[in-house]
Amino acid sequence: MNQTILITGAAKRVGKEMALSFFKKGWNIIIHYNNSIEDAQSLADEMNAQRKNSAFIIQANLDNAEDVLKLAETALSLSGRIDGLINNASTFYPTPMGSFSEEHWEALMGSNLKAPLFLTQFLCETLRKNKGFIINITDINVNKALTNHSIYLAAKSGLQTITQSLAKELAPDIRVNAIAPGAILEPPNVTWTKEQKDNIIKLIPMSRMGNEKDIADAAIYLSEAEYVTGQVLNVDGGKSL
Repeated sequence: MNQTILITGAAKRVGKEMALSFFKKGWNIIIHYNNSIEDAQSLADEMNAQRKNSAFIIQANLDNAEDVLKLAETALSLSGRIDGLINNASTFYPTPMGSFSEEHWEALMGSNLKAPLFLTQFLCETLRKNKGFIINITDINVNKALTNHSIYLAAKSGLQTITQSLAKELAPDIRVNAIAPGAILEPPNVTWTKEQKDNIIKLIPMSRMGNEKDIADAAIYLSEAEYVTGQVLNVDGGKSL
């Protein structure tokens, strides 16, 4: 039986690239999405055309606790097993002091921290049984001061902390690691000017922006590195140095 991986936010961008990379390695893929149903279905159709019944899609709003539970239960019912979990889905926007609300707190904490923790709890038994792994997608800015993003950074800092805590708690059966991307893509619905990109690249020792494949390659590495757990792998071209 092929191994199965659940990737949240897998319909587009980095999540899609990770899904394709694991698919090429022979994995079955559970594609979680919230609003991007057309992208999710197109990706699943592409995979299933190559290998029948290798990809499934599940809709869930990760800010909603009932949806998170439904996602875990549906994933298990579709596949019968989960061998890997990548908590990739993320909400990102600025919350300057004086402008944020309880709704902003719930939205940024939901997909970035609460959902990954509860998904891990719901899927812990099957992951333990299958000697599986968890990869959390954090952010190199956890260790820097990113102005106007206090709630987002609090959530991603929490995700990094639970990565290390759960690595100890769930060992030796489940490995838990994180990937902290640097400058990879513009935020959703944002287009950087050439000048903005050039200013960012000046700060990167590798002298280029990252791309989706850089993150996917790191995820494949962590999925196969059987003696690596509790680590945060910066994929940032050296920007955090």
